[in-house]
Parts: sequence; C-alpha cells; structure tokens
Amino acid sequence: MSSPLVDGRARQPVHTVYGGAHLFASDIAQKLGAKARHALQEYAPDATAFAQAVDLERHLAARIYPRIVEKLTREPVEDFRIDFEDGFGSRLDEEEDRFARQAAEETARGTAANSLPAGIGIRIKPLGPELKSRSLRTLDLFVSTLLERTGGVLPRGFVVTLPKITAPEQVAALASACDALERDRQIPPGSLKIELMVETTQSVFAADGTIALPRLVAAGGGRVVGAHFGTYDYTAALAITAAHQHMLHPACDFAKHVMQVALAATGIDLSDGATNIMPVGPHRASPDRSLTEEQLTENARVVHGAWRVHMSHIRHSLVAGFYQGWDLHPAQLPTRYAAVYAFFLEGLEPASRRLRNFVEKAAQATLVGDVFDDAATGQGLLNYFIRAMNCGAINEHEAADLSGLTLEELGSRSFLQILNNRRAV
Repeated sequence: MSSPLVDGRARQPVHTVYGGAHLFASDIAQKLGAKARHALQEYAPDATAFAQAVDLERHLAARIYPRIVEKLTREPVEDFRIDFEDGFGSRLDEEEDRFARQAAEETARGTAANSLPAGIGIRIKPLGPELKSRSLRTLDLFVSTLLERTGGVLPRGFVVTLPKITAPEQVAALASACDALERDRQIPPGSLKIELMVETTQSVFAADGTIALPRLVAAGGGRVVGAHFGTYDYTAALAITAAHQHMLHPACDFAKHVMQVALAATGIDLSDGATNIMPVGPHRASPDRSLTEEQLTENARVVHGAWRVHMSHIRHSLVAGFYQGWDLHPAQLPTRYAAVYAFFLEGLEPASRRLRNFVEKAAQATLVGDVFDDAATGQGLLNYFIRAMNCGAINEHEAADLSGLTLEELGSRSFLQILNNRRAV
C-alpha cells in the first residue's frame, strides 16, 4: 500500500523492535519475519487456532489472520533500533568499537539493498558521567562509518535514541554531538534526529517540581521526534518490586499521562514500552530427540499465555492513546499486528456511521444512537481512520468507502479543512 499518508514521518510505526548491535544484520527484518511466521505456523496455524490461542472472536480472527500473515511476509518490522545499551551490555572498548563499525556497515548494505525497515536507528548508552565518552564514541563511529559507506546519505527515518535521561544537559550534549557530526561529515543540519527514553523519574518531573519533558525537548534544539516510555527502569526507580513491574501498573499510566499532556500537539511521537514475558516454549527438540506430546502441549500453553498477555498490554496502550510500543522477540510480532488490527476493526462500523453522519450534517452537532458528536470529535474520528489505514487494518479504498471521504480528504488530515471545502462546493 502506497500513499502520502504512509510515507516518511506521516506514518507512525506501530512498534519498535530492539535488538543487540552485535546481532544486527542488513536482512534482520526478513529474518525476524521468517521466525515470526514459523511461530505462528507452529502455535496457531489457522484463524480458528489463533482465535482460541489469544481468546479472540472467531469472525474477527478470520478477518485479520490473513492480514497478519501478509504483513509478516511483506513488512514484518516497521521500526528497528540497533541497541548498544541494555541489549548489548558492557563490553571492552575494542569490542564495542568493532561492533559499532560492523553494525554501520550492515546498515549501509541494507540501505543499498532496500532491506531495512521503514524506521531505523541506534540506541546509545546513557550520557551520564560514567558512560558519556563511550556513548559518544559509539555514535561517532557508527554514523561516520555509515556515511562513508553510503556516500553521505542517512537511511530514511534514522534516529538516535538516548536512554536513562536525568537532566536536560544530557540531551543538549547529544544535540551538540549531532551538530558536530553533521558539520564534520558535511550533511544537512538537523539530519540526525533524537528520540528520548522516558525511564527515570527525572525525565518526568524536574527537581523543582515542574514537568521535565518540555525542557528535554527544548534541549534537543529541534531534533527530538519521539519519546519512548521505559517500563522496567521507571518502575524500578520507584522501588516497585519485580513481580509488579509491568505495563499495566498505575505508576506507568501516570507517567504516560504526563507524557501525553506535556507533549500534546508538538508532533512528537509517543511510544509505550515492552512486554517482557516472551512467547517461548520451555522445551526444545534436539537432533536426536523429539518432544513428547506432553512437552508440545506445555510449549503451546506457555506461548499462548504469553501471547494473551502481550495482546492485553497492547490493547491497554491503544485505549490510552499510545499507538506504538516495543517488541523484543519475533514471536511477539503476530500478536502485535493482531492486537492493532483488532482494535481498529472492532470500532470500525460505529466510527463509520458517526463520521459519515457528521460530515453530512456539515459540522452540526449530531446524535447517532446514544453518542453525541461535536466538532472536536470529528477530528478524532478522522484520526481513527487515518491510523487504521496507516497500520494496515484497512486499505485506502476501504477507508474511503467506510468514511465517506475521498482519498484527498483523508490525505488532508484536517477535519475542518474537509468541512470548509465541502461547504464551498
């Protein structure tokens, strides 16, 4: 599906997949897609089995299952971070130098082969006193090597993710390093974008009690394009015990509500964190030993349970207005797309009626069933269709047919503009 709605930053990815820099390859998306399809075939080989596995209504599973398979084949990963932080660990400087160059070379190969996800970037180490020099060296090695291999061209959607932020000065230091890299490597100013990790209490509230996020964004000097919530570091910082560190904890909801309020109408994409319960069976076959029926059953039970947890976490995020999240394992990809597609398709029919009726009334307040709509709701309904289309839950023509709008009107992204144009006719 090609559309101005899904090109560049007009399209927010539904997830970001994190993977250690030492494991990154130019065809990582295709490899993850193959593993995701294998998991789906093994644990839910058809729509009926998938419906039972994740407790989804059969008619809905029948509708989305083919779309999941198609998505895992065509574009299994929408956004990827080459991780030099938690997913990479602490290594000797020589080793990190080598992997920084190697990952950059693989990124360049992926750029040339057009095999990279639509979004790509790196997560560096924190810029606190202990790791600042190491972190900035990795950034310099990676970006410099990448630009040398690509002839000075960054991949589309490239970002640098900064973790464990405790002060605006750390964001400013990264922005300054980006300034220097752009100047030294002769690429356009502002090319290097920054993504903030919100995973410390100091990145939510400053010491003086004010909300910290606007200062962090300002320190980025116009480079900040995203803010990602870090569930487990944040809950650990609040002394929440490990058993209760999860995405549904009220403390996480509070922090994310602050993120939404502080960054509303800024154009900065928000992302929720990850489900850390992996859909991996406890038993593995070996060349000389097959699994027993009991072991196969237990594997399926564990994977299905992890899938249900993952889908419940994603749905919680979507209901709260976070349309992006993290994935850490290829077997999470089927449930990422299942949860997103189901969320939009479940509400599609009533949203269609409401939007059609509202447009026909030309911005007059309307009552559809027991739901009252006014002008502010119109933009929300339009956004619903745009997100449903961009994520692949519906295609362009379905969006136009169901909404009663033309593709040009959907592309305008402005409900007020649509109404004004129709009144002028």
